[in-house]
Amino acid sequence: MRPMNACVDSEDAASKEAPLPVLYRDEHLIAVHKPSGLLVHRTGIDRHETRFALQMVREQSGRFVFPVHRLDKGTSGVLLFAFASDIAHVLGVGFETGAVRKRYIAVVRGHPLAAGVVDHALARIRDDYAGGRPDAPPQEAVTRYRRLMTWELPCQVDRYATSRYALLELEPLTGRRHQLRRHLKHIAHPIIGDATYGKGRHNRLFQALFGSSRLLLACTEMACAHPVTGLPLRIQAPLADGFGAVLAALDRA
Repeated sequence: MRPMNACVDSEDAASKEAPLPVLYRDEHLIAVHKPSGLLVHRTGIDRHETRFALQMVREQSGRFVFPVHRLDKGTSGVLLFAFASDIAHVLGVGFETGAVRKRYIAVVRGHPLAAGVVDHALARIRDDYAGGRPDAPPQEAVTRYRRLMTWELPCQVDRYATSRYALLELEPLTGRRHQLRRHLKHIAHPIIGDATYGKGRHNRLFQALFGSSRLLLACTEMACAHPVTGLPLRIQAPLADGFGAVLAALDRA
C-alpha cells in the first residue's frame, strides 16, 4: 500500500505557535481549541517546553486565567479556563462528580463492540503539578464508548494479513488521569499514536502511510450548567485539520 502523505503533523506543529482559536468567551469563562502537542501547563516531565496553553490564553485574553481540567499533551480539542479561582473550583468539582459531560473522538486498533462500558479502576499517577500519594488505592473509573466507523487496511502489522481500525466516540463518566488512553489499552484497543499505552508497530504504520505521529484523540464537545448563570452551556470544537486528514485518508484506503 502506497504512503498517502497526509502531512498532518505540520499543521499541529504550526498551530502551537499561532493564537489559540477561541471557541467560547464571556466575562467568567474562556474556552479554546488546543492543538495536539501543546501542554496545558508546565510539568516536570517536559522541562524543555517553553510554550503552554495556560500562558497563551493569558496573553490572548489579557487576563489571569485558571485551568479547570486537563487535556493530555497529545490530545486536541476543547480546553476550558475560568477568569476567577472560585469559578474554576466550582467547575473542577463538576468534572469530578460528572456534572460536566465531555465527548471525545479516537482512532483505535481493532474493531471493538458496537458499544460498551469500561468499568476499570485506575491507580493514581503522580506528577509535580497534581501531587498525589503513590501508595493510594486505585480510583473508580468508568468510560462509555460507541463505535462510529471501521476500516481494514491491506497491511500486515501483527500476525494477520490485514490490520483493522475503528473510530470511537468516548464519554468518560469519571475524570482520572489518562483515563481514556488507559481504558482503551485495558480492552486491547489502544489509541493510535499513543506512545505510552499504544502499540508502536501500529503507530509507525500510521506515520508511514498518513504522515501522522500525533495521538488520534480529540475532545470535541463539553456540556454543563454555566457555573454563574446556571444556563446550559455547550462548547464544541471541530477536529484539527490533521486529524480530519487521517480520517479522510482511511476512507480512501
